[in-house]
Amino acid sequence: MLFEHKNEELFTLNRSDTQQPLSSYALFAFELDGAEWPSVEHYYQAMKFEDEAHREKIRQAKTAEEAAKLGKSRKPKRRKDWKKTSTVVMTRGTYIKCRTHRDIAEQLLETGELRIAELSGYDYFWGSGRDMRGKNNFGKVLMGVRDKLRSEREQSA
Repeated sequence: MLFEHKNEELFTLNRSDTQQPLSSYALFAFELDGAEWPSVEHYYQAMKFEDEAHREKIRQAKTAEEAAKLGKSRKPKRRKDWKKTSTVVMTRGTYIKCRTHRDIAEQLLETGELRIAELSGYDYFWGSGRDMRGKNNFGKVLMGVRDKLRSEREQSA
C-alpha cells in the first residue's frame, strides 16, 4: 500500500497481515535449517529457543498468530544471543521465502526504491510506531532483501 509521510512516498504494510504476501505472518512455506516452515513468523518465533521440542511445537502451529503466541513464552528460556540475532533470523527467513516464491520476490522488487515502512501503532522495534519514529526494522529487513535480490538479478543477467 502506498502512503505519504512528510512528502515522501512509502510502501507500507503490517507484518501481521496474513493477506499481504510480504508479511512475516503470510502462509508461504519454505525450507530452512532442515525443516519446512509455514511462514517466516513460525521460523522467527521458533529460533528464539534452543529447546528442540518447543521449536517443533512452534513450527507445527496452525497459524502464524499461534506461533507468535508460543514464541512469547518465557519457558523454556530464550537463546542468550537472541537480541543480537533476531534481525538476522528475520532476514534469513524473509530472503529464503522470496527465493522459494518468485512471485513474492517480484512483488518486493516492484517496490523499486520506495522506503518500506511497517505500520504498527505499538511496535517501535519492528515497526514505525504510531508517530513514525520507530526503528522500522521489518521495513529495513525487506529493503535489505530487496537489494540482495536486485543484485542477484543484475549478476545473472
